[in-house]
Amino acid sequence: MNKNTGQGSVFSLFQGVHLSRILVALFLLQIWLAVGLTAYLSIGNGQKAVNEVANELRHEVANRVEQNLQTYLATPRQVLRSNQNLINMGLLKIENLASWESYLIEQLKIFPDALAITANNEQEYLAVEKFNDRQSLLRKADKSTGYDLYTYIIDSQGQRTQLPEVIKNYDARSRPDYQTAVTAKKFSFSQIFTPRTEPTLLISASQPIYNSQGELLGVNSTLNHISQIGDLLQNIKVGKSGQIFIIERSGLLVASSTSEEPFRLQNGKPIRLAASQSGDSLTQATAKYLKTKFSNFDQIQSLQQLDFSLDGKRQFLEVKPLEGEPNVNWLIIVAVPEADFMGQINRNTQTTIFLCLGALALAIILGIVTARWVTVPILHFSRATKDLTDFTNSEDSVVKVQGIQELEVLSGSFNEMAQDLRKTFAALISKNEDLELQVKQRTQELQQEIQERINNEQKLEKHHQVLAELANHKAVFEGNLETAFKVITEKAANALEVERVSVWLFNSERTKLQCISLYERSNQRHSAGLEHNLADYLIYFKALVVSRTIAVSDTRTDPRVQELWDKLLEPNNIVSLLDTSLWVGGKMVGTVLYEQVDIPQKWELSEQNFISSIAEIVALTLEVCDRKRAESALRQAKEAADVANRAKSTFLGNINHDLRNPLSSILGITEALKEQVYGPVSEEQRQSLNMLESSGKNLLELINQILDFTDTESSKIELQLAATSIQGLSDSSLSFVKHLAFQKNIRLRVEVPEELEPIQVDEPRIRQVFINLLTNAIKFTKEGGEVWIEVQPSSTNEYIFFSVVDTGIGMLSDDLFKLFQPFVQVETASNPRSPGTGLGLVMVQKIVELHGGTVHAESQLGKGSRFTVKLPWKKAGEWGS
Repeated sequence: MNKNTGQGSVFSLFQGVHLSRILVALFLLQIWLAVGLTAYLSIGNGQKAVNEVANELRHEVANRVEQNLQTYLATPRQVLRSNQNLINMGLLKIENLASWESYLIEQLKIFPDALAITANNEQEYLAVEKFNDRQSLLRKADKSTGYDLYTYIIDSQGQRTQLPEVIKNYDARSRPDYQTAVTAKKFSFSQIFTPRTEPTLLISASQPIYNSQGELLGVNSTLNHISQIGDLLQNIKVGKSGQIFIIERSGLLVASSTSEEPFRLQNGKPIRLAASQSGDSLTQATAKYLKTKFSNFDQIQSLQQLDFSLDGKRQFLEVKPLEGEPNVNWLIIVAVPEADFMGQINRNTQTTIFLCLGALALAIILGIVTARWVTVPILHFSRATKDLTDFTNSEDSVVKVQGIQELEVLSGSFNEMAQDLRKTFAALISKNEDLELQVKQRTQELQQEIQERINNEQKLEKHHQVLAELANHKAVFEGNLETAFKVITEKAANALEVERVSVWLFNSERTKLQCISLYERSNQRHSAGLEHNLADYLIYFKALVVSRTIAVSDTRTDPRVQELWDKLLEPNNIVSLLDTSLWVGGKMVGTVLYEQVDIPQKWELSEQNFISSIAEIVALTLEVCDRKRAESALRQAKEAADVANRAKSTFLGNINHDLRNPLSSILGITEALKEQVYGPVSEEQRQSLNMLESSGKNLLELINQILDFTDTESSKIELQLAATSIQGLSDSSLSFVKHLAFQKNIRLRVEVPEELEPIQVDEPRIRQVFINLLTNAIKFTKEGGEVWIEVQPSSTNEYIFFSVVDTGIGMLSDDLFKLFQPFVQVETASNPRSPGTGLGLVMVQKIVELHGGTVHAESQLGKGSRFTVKLPWKKAGEWGS
């Protein structure tokens, strides 16, 4: 019986074919089918899974962000709505803000997200603001403060301490939150704005309060930090590296889940940051992609799910508009890199492995079938393979096959491979030992780096403590240079652990640097008086001006300090130095030197930052000192001016009698001569007497104007205020100048609104103001022209404007500033110098200012002039208040 008949007819097809070809063909066919099918299914399923997970994640994150924002924005509405309810129930009255103080303090504690809560009516203003964890700020302006804004600190026991900050005549109605509420006439959020006091972004919510007749009684507002939104976003995790950010329709960044602030500091002031200018690459690329796709963010009105490529990597986007709040029209943007979903790909890879294992199992089955064809040789190979897997067995496994040519060749190759594998395994063991040693060494290095970082943090803490002590030192903010510089050099030397620290300033000619204070740490000694000529160290000073800070670890090799080697560095054994320049008012005024002896030192970045802060404190001390000197000089000049003014007043008062009496006598005698009391006079004599009388009267008028000017300068005038009719004041002023206008055929008129309430003024003096202005207008208006008075109240009735307008010759705008200077007259080709002292407009300005008003002039050459007097005005019902 043939033993090979059980192998089946399939294997009969391979008769005469080499066994190697058969096995290779069968195994390649099986593996190619299994791996190809598995890879195809795995990639398709993986891509589908990534897209689904990305869509679900970004949609879920966007919804969560929207919910958090709605909650954040709902808090101000809840605060203001509860206050509105209390007002409606009569528990709070907007007309009396004194009852709000304790309530707002407690309300600020209940709503920790609010930075401040304010309330104001037409005259009063009250605000409670968080100051720190235990204290609050109370700002109020009402009748008790004279309507000036006072600021208090309120501690946890409710005790109030007034701060030196007082704002005169504070009008809270000019605040953005008040204007927003009045304009919107309902609850509304303001635009995001940057305060002047700190680098941050704020948003306010305002609720106007009306009475039953629809009249505005006041405004209740809250103030919140936009940074709280950033904190909310940072608490939401989007994959491994995904980001969330919120922008306005203008493209400005509102908040981000990164640590990046939505603003930049420019000259110490926060400037809003556009998302397309963000320092984060993903935020910047996302904003630019959306700008390119939509050209305008206002076009995004519905949910958008997009994707784009960044550095060849796919990024998933979801853009969702935030709606439902007035003036809050933001876009929520969720950006997730495709790489964050590699977990799904890994699961697909596992599927691929399982499929490959399945293919391997199939190959094994086929191998078993094939092995029955060559039973004995395969069995030998199996045993040898088991021995080969046990590398701990020191005996060599040798396979001997006879009868099949291919297997004999294979056995020889197998034996050689087994020997090579054992050698390779031995090499791997040795390599593993080397790797373990390297890991141990790297661990030690990491521990050393951690210790260095701890040391650096301790240094930073020490630096911060020193800077805080210097910033609060009495000598610094009093400008006491000698004491301040001694304290600064000593503390800086101890903080940096260097031998010498010194402060050098330029002399007045800027030809030398003079040592103001030098501290030597080893012997704790202060000294001064050294000098360096600028011409001897040109390279060093040039480097200091350009770099502002010079860090030298080895003074022997650095070319920037070689000029200092012979006279300074080598004699004092200075091996390392760290120098920084001092700048005040944009001008370099000196330098601060940090010098180390004996042992070279490598200057770290934290130390360079520290010495820059020290330089700023030194510059601050210099500025304070200069300000103190300027204040002293100004005080001395004012005292000298007061003495001179008193001397002038005394002199004019003394010569008043000496000038008036002779001049009055001259005018009296002249009048008697004209009346021919002493006999007849000829026509020529009469003309001379007329000229004498005219000159005398002009001289008397000049004396009176000079004395009146002196009285106003010395504040001797006391106003006699009384209720005065505005219409009557205007008419009576015109009546005084009618004869002048009649002589030049000039038309006079007055434009006064009907039924204006009287004004509280010193009527004679204000009338004199208008007479002076009308006289000037008539004087500089040609024949046939027009002069008139316009009266117009302000929109709030707090002020009233009186304008004297003419169609005269006018003047250049460059000459307007000369008008209110004493003893000065404006002269042009069309306006030659006219008689007078040049004190008329000065007197006008002084009298108006005594009434709390201002004078403003406008003019165009050849078209006329307008002089406007602005005076405080209250209705008659308010005089008694």
